[in-house]
Amino acid sequence: MARGVVRFNPFAELDAWEKKLFEGGFPTGWRGVKMPVTDVYTQGENQLMVEAHLPGFAADDVDVSIDEGALVIQAERHEKTEDTKKDYVMRESTSSYYRRIGLPEEASQDEITADFSEGVLKVVVPFKELPEPRKIAVTKGESAPPAQIETS
Repeated sequence: MARGVVRFNPFAELDAWEKKLFEGGFPTGWRGVKMPVTDVYTQGENQLMVEAHLPGFAADDVDVSIDEGALVIQAERHEKTEDTKKDYVMRESTSSYYRRIGLPEEASQDEITADFSEGVLKVVVPFKELPEPRKIAVTKGESAPPAQIETS
């Protein structure tokens, strides 16, 4: 009689989701959706490079700005097609992209350049030299004797 008993595992579904997420990619609702690739790396010691792969976007769709010490890249594309041969009159689609990348202290924000070519946005963030830490001399002054602590 014990052979027909099925043990209940409350975590079985969670285990299945974990396997789908880490072994087989995202759950089925996300399959086929391509997320734009963004590469952030340093080139030498004098600049930061950001490459955003934005296929299907045009240069006019892309906006690059600096906001509170962060590089902000936004892209938005709207497509509108009219087709009178089908039952619908208008077909619309929208694609968008957003990245906010914190810039290091040595980033020279006034010299940042951006170039968009063949679906790839390349942003170059040059570094400026930071001033060396300044040593402050410590002088020996006249000090008062330590205060006496009363004990009872």
